[in-house]
Amino acid sequence: MKKKLVRMSPAMSIAFVLFASHAGGGFATGNQANTYFVKLGWSGLVSAVVAMVLLTWTLKEAIVMYNSRGLKSYKELFETLYHPFDKLELVFEGFYYIMVVMVIASTISGSASALKEFFNFNYGLSVLGVSVLTLMLAIFGERLVRNVGTLMGMVILVTSVLIYLVGSFKGDLVGVLTSNFSKTGFSNLDKAIFNGFIYAGFQCVQIPSMISCSRVLNSEREVSKSMKLSCLINSLALGLSVLMLLVWRGYYTGLEGGEVIPTLTSTNAMGFKWMTAFYVISLVLCLLSSGVSIIFGFVSRFENSKALRKVESLELRRFGLAVGILVLSMAISMAGLTNIIKYGYGYCGYIAILFIVLPFTTVGYYKNKKYLQPEVRREFVLD
Repeated sequence: MKKKLVRMSPAMSIAFVLFASHAGGGFATGNQANTYFVKLGWSGLVSAVVAMVLLTWTLKEAIVMYNSRGLKSYKELFETLYHPFDKLELVFEGFYYIMVVMVIASTISGSASALKEFFNFNYGLSVLGVSVLTLMLAIFGERLVRNVGTLMGMVILVTSVLIYLVGSFKGDLVGVLTSNFSKTGFSNLDKAIFNGFIYAGFQCVQIPSMISCSRVLNSEREVSKSMKLSCLINSLALGLSVLMLLVWRGYYTGLEGGEVIPTLTSTNAMGFKWMTAFYVISLVLCLLSSGVSIIFGFVSRFENSKALRKVESLELRRFGLAVGILVLSMAISMAGLTNIIKYGYGYCGYIAILFIVLPFTTVGYYKNKKYLQPEVRREFVLD
């Protein structure tokens, strides 16, 4: 029994890493859930589950391929996936850089929108203020942000789940689901499945970070356990958010700007001021943490590139890169959180379906099974 518990602990830790990464600055605002799931009615629940199954399946094949062959980077991972068409890995490079900008833009826009809705701050000035604060933290407080980032992620998860539970039972959940099913039936089911693919697609931006921390999973069985557990946890949390927003959709869609951060708008209507204030503070801190971590990763990726070697000062190179990515993200954030998620994330999702999700769940699955046959198993130990 003790051996089983020890063996499960790495699987659980990686499962929760994906959970925090997905929820921390993602569906906690409610915008992603509203855009891709809630508008479909009850079938949005099906869409959410489809998305999590596809995402964790894709990650499972990616981690197995990465660990079994002892690969050193996501570049090598995608070259292995696409071989003999190795240069196709450039598609993921493009997708990843675009998504990095979109994610940073969404963290800026999400924080500014929360400040606007709760404190009635000007959106443009909030974008500028959040951007400057993010830059300062990226330069001087990256270590601090990284240390509290995981804590903030867990805080927003607990707060969000509490809001989902209270909000779902505070309204007429059964009545809403029954009424919606009687009106729409199964008419949105095909759209629900397609949206599940799109959502899973743009969430594949997490592949580089997930494979980098997955070395503790030393068998295909452990990877499978980890991703199944993560699928269950993420599906439950995402499903709860969809249920809560379905109950309150009639309210927040009737308010100007209510769909930008529907979770906050709905929480305001529940009448628990302490819960609303706690949610806003933890959401903004979590979004800032996510933005700083992504900027630091981007800067680390390019600070020693040939194009920047003419600048002798490493600190100056880092500052220039951070300013550049922030200015671009700040400009995009002016389009608003809803447009970033609907169009920016959406188009990236289309690309990812064709070049990441489908290849990993078909070609990647086949290559892994063939590679891990007993007679050719290598560093990846099957038990």
